[in-house]
Amino acid sequence: MASRIVVCSLILATFLFCNLSKAFPFGPGGAGYSGLFPEFYQFSCPQANEIVMSVLEEAIAQDPRMAASLLRLHFHDCFVQGCDASVLLDDGATIQSEKNAGPNKNSIRGFEVIDKIKAKLERVCPHTVSCADILALAARDSTVLSGGPHWEVPLGRRDSKTASLSKSNTEIPAPNSTIQNLITFFQRKGLDEEDLVALSGGHTIGVARCVTFRQRLYNQNGNNQPDVTLEKSYYNGLKSVCPNTGGDNNISPLDIASPLRFDNTYYKLILFGKGLLTSDEVLLTGKVARTMELVKNYAVDEALFFHQFAESMIKMGNINPLTGSNGEIRKNCRRIN
Repeated sequence: MASRIVVCSLILATFLFCNLSKAFPFGPGGAGYSGLFPEFYQFSCPQANEIVMSVLEEAIAQDPRMAASLLRLHFHDCFVQGCDASVLLDDGATIQSEKNAGPNKNSIRGFEVIDKIKAKLERVCPHTVSCADILALAARDSTVLSGGPHWEVPLGRRDSKTASLSKSNTEIPAPNSTIQNLITFFQRKGLDEEDLVALSGGHTIGVARCVTFRQRLYNQNGNNQPDVTLEKSYYNGLKSVCPNTGGDNNISPLDIASPLRFDNTYYKLILFGKGLLTSDEVLLTGKVARTMELVKNYAVDEALFFHQFAESMIKMGNINPLTGSNGEIRKNCRRIN
């Protein structure tokens, strides 16, 4: 009897493995999932997706900007050490927090929402769902709640026991990046020009601080002149928000037409010289044929943009995840266990 049970178990395991392999055909280091798959919590915490969404619905209803903030948090996490929730760690005995890095300080937000999701998950499924997976799910759900595409999030990431302040200062692309800088930064993470243009479309929601676009208004090329690619009326409006000195934290929508709705307006605005950041406008003006073509394609075909955004988010979420026995499942996302 025991031998029959063993044989049946082996057959079931083989069946599950084969079917998962068909659904997620990429192994470690491939262009896919590195051992991650959407059903990871199917038995250990089947309510995980529902819990994340329930907290986000409330948080975004109270503060619609939070959707963009949580999307950005996932991006800033994945570009430093991989998608390992290192960005969530506070300063500690062995941790220099990434929150204090130039691209993050007084800028990234949403930590309290992640804390709330984690606390709710810990009550229902203790020590099961990683903070890194929470970030990935929160980015997807924030997109959906803003009117954007849905995708199945591959899961199974574990949380890092380290952070890197230095990498946060050097590996997150700056808002005044040239097109070649952007392409290089993304290539280092295994992302191509299609991923660059599609993921930049995340700027269809959210805001940016004056300090990130002041250079375009007053001294784009070190000659005390504005960026000539800025549309005139848009330029004048930005000057009223962002003076030459002071007002660093004054904000302007990245997509002035529909700042709370996830759509393809971002690309249409770029075509009219109304991309807010240098890193937005250079997708068109940087004279790289592929990125120019993609901006134009996404501007006329929202479904195409949505499809590629989902694909690129899955790809970005697969940057060097910790899996198996690597890392840990943090009880509190702000500190190691």
